[in-house]
Amino acid sequence: MSEALSRRSALRLLGSAGAVGTVLAAGSCAPTLPPGAGSRTGPPAAPAAAGPGSAARIDSLLERLTLDEKTALLHGAPDPAPLGQAGYVPGVPRLGIPALRLADGPAGVRVTARSTALPAPVMLASAFDPALAREYGRVLGREGRALGQDVLLAPLVNLIRTPYAGRAFETFAEDPRLTADLARELVRGIQDEGLIAAVKHFALNNQEQGRDTVDVIAAERTLHETELRGFEAAVAAGAGTVMGASNKVDGVYACESKPLLDALLRKQWGFDGWVVSGWDAAHSTVAAIGAGLDMEMPGGTHFGRPLRDAVRGGSVPQDAVDLAVHRVLTTMDRFGLLAGRPSARPARDAAAGARVARKVATAGAVLLRNEHGTLPLSGAAARSIAVIGPTGQVPFVGGGGSAHVVPDGAAAPLTAIRRRAGKGATVRYALGEDLYGRALPAGLLSPPADLDDRFVDAGRGWSHAGEFRLAADDEWTLLVHYTGRQRPGVRLDGQELFPVREGVAEHFAGGLLGSAPDGMTVRRRTLTLKAGLHRLAVNAQGGARGQRFRIRYTTGASRAADLAEAVRTAKSARSVVLFAYEDATEGRDRTSLALPGGQDRLIEAVAAANPRTTVVLNTPSATAMPWLSRTGAVLQMYYPGQEGAAATADVLFGDVDPGGRLTQTFPADEQRTPVGGDPLRYPGVGGRQEYAEGVHVGHRWYDAQQVTPLFPFGHGLSYTSWQYEGLAVRDGAAGGQNGGLRVEFTVRNTGRRKGTEVAQVYVGPSHELRLDQPVRALAGYRRITLAPGEAQRVTVDVDARALSSWDPERRAWVLGSGRREVFAGRSSRELPLRSKVMVGSR
Repeated sequence: MSEALSRRSALRLLGSAGAVGTVLAAGSCAPTLPPGAGSRTGPPAAPAAAGPGSAARIDSLLERLTLDEKTALLHGAPDPAPLGQAGYVPGVPRLGIPALRLADGPAGVRVTARSTALPAPVMLASAFDPALAREYGRVLGREGRALGQDVLLAPLVNLIRTPYAGRAFETFAEDPRLTADLARELVRGIQDEGLIAAVKHFALNNQEQGRDTVDVIAAERTLHETELRGFEAAVAAGAGTVMGASNKVDGVYACESKPLLDALLRKQWGFDGWVVSGWDAAHSTVAAIGAGLDMEMPGGTHFGRPLRDAVRGGSVPQDAVDLAVHRVLTTMDRFGLLAGRPSARPARDAAAGARVARKVATAGAVLLRNEHGTLPLSGAAARSIAVIGPTGQVPFVGGGGSAHVVPDGAAAPLTAIRRRAGKGATVRYALGEDLYGRALPAGLLSPPADLDDRFVDAGRGWSHAGEFRLAADDEWTLLVHYTGRQRPGVRLDGQELFPVREGVAEHFAGGLLGSAPDGMTVRRRTLTLKAGLHRLAVNAQGGARGQRFRIRYTTGASRAADLAEAVRTAKSARSVVLFAYEDATEGRDRTSLALPGGQDRLIEAVAAANPRTTVVLNTPSATAMPWLSRTGAVLQMYYPGQEGAAATADVLFGDVDPGGRLTQTFPADEQRTPVGGDPLRYPGVGGRQEYAEGVHVGHRWYDAQQVTPLFPFGHGLSYTSWQYEGLAVRDGAAGGQNGGLRVEFTVRNTGRRKGTEVAQVYVGPSHELRLDQPVRALAGYRRITLAPGEAQRVTVDVDARALSSWDPERRAWVLGSGRREVFAGRSSRELPLRSKVMVGSR
């Protein structure tokens, strides 16, 4: 078996206690935070080791706890006063051990109460700004504490390995270096405010398809140089909790993997917090607690009665339970939760959260294309605008699943554009595509019934059956909008259109398409109907509180009418801003990189009618763009949070320079990606998946295979122009880099506008190391803002880790010595500066 797929060598590596280098700062400098950026309401993220008093307190509690009480601290339970959070641990009131509440939180605190809906983490990452990640984390930390939570299930630091990944928007990047930087600062930000960060999902949880069962095989080099980097950085930053993944790693469930949880996480990295399972990711009692899993969520299937029985029967030693409880209590004590009195919680600062949300959304906006001065909108182009697309009128705040947040409020982009354009401007709107359907005609059914707004009283039922006739074949989309948990039954020609399907995908449906603008849950089904007679039957139950529902539809004729209206509106305006979307959620992967529905056709038609068309993408990840060459501009806004409308207007009108850069490569061909065309790489074959790309993840693969992408990693345009010059590279020891390099060059704003640039540094391989290495690896970056004509000498310190490779024979990081090439520029494919330097030759 090849080195890349050697199961035995991977286990040997993970089980060893070999040296693992500490995570060093990957950017150019330590992040600086603005004064007063988040008030301190809890203990520091990484306080000094607990003193004798704390240790004695924990030991005393352990002696006094009964076995039942100990195991109750190691699994979830129903919350007697639920706040809508993901998990609850009851605590032990008689000993002053408080309950723990655990909330989802990659893009805001997910509870039933309103919370700041921040831009998706992938948009935060696009800013290439660790200091901004710290601010983002502080908003999460303060809000989590204010909303009664103790643990935040964030950040998610798994790499974007495949563009199909359903949760790509919840994480940061395809690049291990950038991911590590952001994970470190986000953890610090969350814990600055006294909230415990739970970094997830450890490890190799890079897809939703088969995530509960797939067996992932990856070599030790692949693990250390790619997927593990973010986790290692989070642990070094003091993360209080690590969440185990649902998948298997090398034949063993991640939550039962002693090589992962004990040998690597604790012994090599020195993690001293507790490990919690992913929800329903624990599969055993003896193996899991023996491997180092401390807490099962959301219930006690394995760590409740079975754990107590195992201790009493002798298959689990009492010491194993005590150790797990000790880890939980020690971490709680570190965060001031065992102080003997309820810790004061801060008030929410919604205004401050909104400011950070808008700041992140503008900083992470990526301008992918801009031809003939289409953007920014100014002069006549700003006074006559057509806004097209459903998400121009309905704000697309965030994705579904664990990332769903109930925001304080969210304006529609159309509203923000009209406000920014001013009174003298004409801003028209066209729907383009109907997401929520229109009312069935009153006379369609025989016998007739109004199905557009019905209320069924509590405890009652309602049903109706009718017939309708089609004169010709047609494609219909039928939709049901409803309140409550139990959806109405809708049958067409005897077939149930919206059956209840148990499983993750059903549970996590949501985001834009999952609910109507008024909050009703939405389900939709598209079918090709033949000409002739059809029978529609509806059955609804009022339940305990009554139920409101409506049945709606779209047809081929209605879609054609919407398209025609969009084209007419585009022709009537000087500029077009067309909003395109894709709804992503936990629980399912994407099936294509194409925009859903008829959006490609809509963009083609509108751009043909008006070449000054800007496409704004509210999409989760890489997108196919067959219409790209016909557009004037393309602006990637991902899921921009509750302030996304204002941030989008800021960028469109040039109030801010689009400062984001892609953290993932956009492929030109879906089959030419690191996992494309090989089902064993994705989604797996027979439950087994191989990370055969090795260390060549993301942009590294495109370079190694000499594949031209649609847009490269690090790409992003500006409203001004930039020039790079004067590259100088020298030994970094003088700057305290201990084997690193100091890279200096000048960046000049050669345009007429103030702008923001992300200067990037990459390093080539060492030919003295007999290891497969990337053609170029990201080694550092600097985000800078310059006035027109201004120049700045940029310094990027490249640490030893960026110049090292994991050697599986030595079981350690090894510096890649000899002559190395250093590159500097605007993206992984636009690197005008290059130089060679000797590494490790002193």
